[in-house]
Amino acid sequence: MAKSVRPWPHEAKCNYEMVTTRGTQRLTLAESGGYMTKRMTLRDGVLNALGRTYTLRQKDLGTDAHLAAKGMAFETESWEVVGVGHLCVMQMNAFFGLMRMETAIIAPTAVDAPLFNLDWVKALGTETQIAELYDTQLVPWPEECHDAFEFVRAQYADVPDAPAGDARWYDDVLYPCSFHKKGRELIGRKGLTERMSRAAQDYLTVYAELLEAARPCDQAEKSARVRAFAERLFEEGGPAVDQVTRLFGGQTAKRLILQHMYGVHPSE
Repeated sequence: MAKSVRPWPHEAKCNYEMVTTRGTQRLTLAESGGYMTKRMTLRDGVLNALGRTYTLRQKDLGTDAHLAAKGMAFETESWEVVGVGHLCVMQMNAFFGLMRMETAIIAPTAVDAPLFNLDWVKALGTETQIAELYDTQLVPWPEECHDAFEFVRAQYADVPDAPAGDARWYDDVLYPCSFHKKGRELIGRKGLTERMSRAAQDYLTVYAELLEAARPCDQAEKSARVRAFAERLFEEGGPAVDQVTRLFGGQTAKRLILQHMYGVHPSE
């Protein structure tokens, strides 16, 4: 007799009304916690979310687009998002697929919106999904913006939280409405992969709407905020930064992280 499979709890599509400078916006989020026929990559997600509204101009990264060392292969792409700023997508595959990682970064410099970082990692059957919003803004975010992401996060309250890591300097500029989840598919309890992917798409839906409502800002001043964040991230290091530096050397790592990931031209 076949064992029954109990899915993660899920609800039907849910709507969220958000008041912005363009009036009340009614967002239809993904079927929060529902099933997908397959997981949507972060690359497909961000290109779909931004491509509906903005012109994307892909940049030539030369040989940095494809890097490999010690069984780890990195593919990096970046775009100018016209009227917004910079977009980067990085995909990593290691140890014959036993570990996979995807990262997407949106760094606004033309509008006053926070820096947005999405990460997905799968290693030995365990998945981690992260959606982080960093305060690189010139004017503080209104409460309704925080509330929109808190609403999304609440739809996935039953998904296990990722364990808290060591304190980092950027914790001070990380918005509390960010999302950190970690878990693995269990026998008799399927659907975690789909839920992780749905959560990322829901965060993207809200973020894209807020980008459209964000006010234009002083681009030089906003770019300086993004530069300060990226340079400090590189200088102070961390697991990802340290790994890339060990694999490819300091010069390539600096170019990869500052220029390609955050759209910041490295200082000489």
